[in-house]
Amino acid sequence: MSTFNKIWLSLAHMGGMEQKFIQSAFDTNWVVPLGPNVDGFEKDLEEFIGGDKHIVALSSGTAAIHLALIQLGVQPGDEVICQSFTFSASANPIKYVGASPVFVDSEEETWNMDPKLLEIAIEDRIKITGKKPKAIIPVHLYGMPAKMDEIMEIADSYGIPVLEDAAEAMGSKYRGRCCGTFGEFACLSFNGNKIITTSGGGALVCSSAEAAGVTKFLATQARDNAPHYQHSHIGYNYRLSNICAGIGRGQMLVLDEHISARREINNKYKKLLQGLPGISFLTNPSDEFESNMWLTCILVDPKVAGFTREDLRLAMEAANIETRPLWKPMHMQPVFEEAPFYGHNDSSCYTSFNKDSDTEPDRENSICGQLFEKGLCLPSHPGLSDEDLERVVGVVNTLP
Repeated sequence: MSTFNKIWLSLAHMGGMEQKFIQSAFDTNWVVPLGPNVDGFEKDLEEFIGGDKHIVALSSGTAAIHLALIQLGVQPGDEVICQSFTFSASANPIKYVGASPVFVDSEEETWNMDPKLLEIAIEDRIKITGKKPKAIIPVHLYGMPAKMDEIMEIADSYGIPVLEDAAEAMGSKYRGRCCGTFGEFACLSFNGNKIITTSGGGALVCSSAEAAGVTKFLATQARDNAPHYQHSHIGYNYRLSNICAGIGRGQMLVLDEHISARREINNKYKKLLQGLPGISFLTNPSDEFESNMWLTCILVDPKVAGFTREDLRLAMEAANIETRPLWKPMHMQPVFEEAPFYGHNDSSCYTSFNKDSDTEPDRENSICGQLFEKGLCLPSHPGLSDEDLERVVGVVNTLP
């Protein structure tokens, strides 16, 4: 075991003003899931992302996706198209409402939902089920914006609403617009490892004040307007606390600094690992993409590098450095093994749902499957020192 101090993947980083907002909540006894900090945090978020959106602070990004699906009318028997290459929280709420996920592979530039496969999936689902999917969930993975113009054009042509998962993309932009402002709804996350944190928490980005009002109603147990406790709808305990929102307000004051720090860390890794055979990075495909570089992600080509992603991960672990494989795609997860999947196989498209196909598709031989096999997330939080970065790079250089 290494005697060096632990280098963590993505630690929360405080800006210094969080305590002021938290203390104000205690001083005024606003310690419930409502209050001035919640209102202020929502306003700060709206001003930051723009797009004339209305934001409701919630207990998690998962809760935001759940409430969005409810408002989109997703019910048992419906299907929702979801990016396969993502964390399970993008897909789990589809099951919460009794619907079925349909997973779509990534394209190689952004690692996000492939617009061409999206349209293939829509057409095929209509042919198979007789109705179109109820919603589309693209994900801005690791802070990299998805190709939203293409996705929105396809979604609009079929009249299918888009719910963006921008949990990892706070501050990322596509063609000058913040991620989370393209779809009818979007989720944000403020988990402890994100760009900013509220300890735990998230938010739903809504396109109208009416949708935001419905979100608040559902998130506070759907209590009817009556002097007693009366409920005509199923509600949820999903509101963010005033204490946690105080942390968020303090974090908003240093959000731009946090984004700049993550991008600078990414640039330093690229310089330090420049020219190393078999190592490549997730990078902005063009100047239309502005990732927040939430996590610096690399791919290891074992045929060129002489070692695998797992060799590198284990070497980092031995050196007391936390790294993480890229997300294991949802279509490869045991819980979703029966879900339809539309992916790439040797440059051709296939769906694992088509059991009558002459060739049974290899679910791991997809773009996102290959990314999972070769990809690794490196420590990326603002608290990293140059010495920490050199230590991480030093481990890479020790491998054959």
